Amino acid sequence: MSLATATDPIFDTDFIKEMARQMRALDTYGTYAGQSVEQILDPYIMTKERKAEIPLIGDPDDITIARVKAFYNAIAVLIEKECKLLAVPLIHLTHEGFGRALITVGKLVVVDKTLRDVHRFGFASFSKMKDEADKLLSVAIERIGMHSEVAGL
Repeated sequence: MSLATATDPIFDTDFIKEMARQMRALDTYGTYAGQSVEQILDPYIMTKERKAEIPLIGDPDDITIARVKAFYNAIAVLIEKECKLLAVPLIHLTHEGFGRALITVGKLVVVDKTLRDVHRFGFASFSKMKDEADKLLSVAIERIGMHSEVAGL
């Protein structure tokens, strides 16, 4: 465990813990064995330097697509924990990296996010990643509260 992981309270949040679970679930070859949460989630951090290395136009690879799916899967799990209803994520992408991320609860669409330039998917920091997830989660919980009869179908 690195010093940053040991001292930063963000690594104790439900979202970051769930993200680590999702990424470990994708690790069929044991690549993440022995790695810290910070190391496992590091590919999500897209600093200006990292973005500069990636071309403006490009097709996402399978690993990047899996990371996008893991991000929305983690949000779906947190929605389920909060409202006790099944949340189903759906990611639809073209081969060029454009598409949509949907999360449904019952017959209700609680998250609808347009995805662009998926080959550059990432966040400036762990804090920014958690902030984005918190925004999506709060909107989803609010929609479920307003339309609970549709969410229960």
